[in-house]
Amino acid sequence: AKDYELRQYEMAKWVSTVVRGETQKEAMRQGFWKLFHYIQGKNEKEMKIDMTVPVTCLVKSGCADFKISFFVPYEHQDSPPQPTDSDVFIEERKAAAIFVRSFGGFASPEKYAEEAEVLSRILRNRGQSFHEDFFYTAGYDSPFKLFNRHNEVWYFKK
Repeated sequence: AKDYELRQYEMAKWVSTVVRGETQKEAMRQGFWKLFHYIQGKNEKEMKIDMTVPVTCLVKSGCADFKISFFVPYEHQDSPPQPTDSDVFIEERKAAAIFVRSFGGFASPEKYAEEAEVLSRILRNRGQSFHEDFFYTAGYDSPFKLFNRHNEVWYFKK
């Protein structure tokens, strides 16, 4: 469809942290830095790991907890170094079919919520079955990139 796509993602490991009781913007900031320290060597092997995209944030309806995640690079998927920060963990996400809506510009929590609402309305109108109680935001660009930015919202297909 021109206004969304359905992607099949393979099982993969992500490094994640949950930030509680903050605004989404503040949770993203705090979570990003915890994960950035992990890839900069705050892990059991004191290993630097390449930054990957996207950076995702799990947003649950009516919940003030946000899970921020970095994709573990392919060369570390089999055995990622364990985090030394107790707030950071490795998670294995199962293979999944995901409805994706892409948009440009600088994405705020409000813009992500607006795009998620548009995507959920389109999916309902087309009779698609999906998990409506949560969505992921996905950001692909450094804050220093000014043009041709790429952002996404993801709903998991049921």
